Amino acid sequence: MVQKIALEEHVMTPGLAEYWLPTMSELPKPAAENFFNRLNDFGGRRIEEMDKGGITKAVLSVAGPGVQAERDAALATKKSREANDQLAVEIQKHPDRYAGFAHIAVQDPKNAADELERCIRDLKFCGVMINGHTNGMYLDNALFDPFWERVNALGATVYIHPADPVSQMPVLEGFKVLSRPMWGWGVETGSHALRLIVGGHFERFPNAKLMLGHLGETLPFLLWRLDSRAKFQGLKLPKPPSDYIKRNVFVTTSGMCALEPLRCSIDAMGLSNVLFAADYPFEDAAEAGHWMDTVAISDAERAAVAYDNAVKVLKL
Repeated sequence: MVQKIALEEHVMTPGLAEYWLPTMSELPKPAAENFFNRLNDFGGRRIEEMDKGGITKAVLSVAGPGVQAERDAALATKKSREANDQLAVEIQKHPDRYAGFAHIAVQDPKNAADELERCIRDLKFCGVMINGHTNGMYLDNALFDPFWERVNALGATVYIHPADPVSQMPVLEGFKVLSRPMWGWGVETGSHALRLIVGGHFERFPNAKLMLGHLGETLPFLLWRLDSRAKFQGLKLPKPPSDYIKRNVFVTTSGMCALEPLRCSIDAMGLSNVLFAADYPFEDAAEAGHWMDTVAISDAERAAVAYDNAVKVLKL
């Protein structure tokens, strides 16, 4: 069993359940209650599940949408700071098993920048998770530049987690099964990342690191086509999109326990850009861990993806 650090492991902190519960409205009540109970568990059951999967450390993050759904900027800022303080307390109860991603309200970009720096320098968090768009605004919006300037200065990692789109794509109407994790969230989140990439974001903020789950929301599969169509359409960037993806984007295995997309991601982006995640409690940590132990890749690749890359990228 190889050592593992898992990077998309969700929790709930007091004051944020009101944003999360509506996203579970279509689930049977027992399933939603089970998720909620596991999100709020920072001790026995969570660590037991980690042990079953051989997960040495979990990087904890607030389940979305969190404060990204709050329209009052002052309240969002207040709640994000409270959530980070509460998460830090829980991490300190098991510092050898847990690390944290900050929960940031970008509604107030200057305060968001300060909170990110506080979380990294004082609370010792290893990056930030943003739960998709913030009230319809994506992270390429120029209003968020003060936040990105601090991300760039710190060399920080911003993990974009899926969220429901502002409006559903008409092609998915009548097919609820496609609208969220099965397909729609990947389209939404991959598109969010591409806005940053083709918008020249990583020319302006070259030290910023972007992280995506689900082995990159299909982006590793599309690198050649992204470059081909960017050239064809006259995209004015110093480098092709794939260069920025290979330099600034990192992907995790959350919710993707299959050799073929893993092999594609390693070969397309480079071994150092692919990291392990389980997506607990929405996926089975023991299943993800067993898959990482047995998937048909080399021992060197397994060690890098499962553990070593997280140590290097997130300075764990």
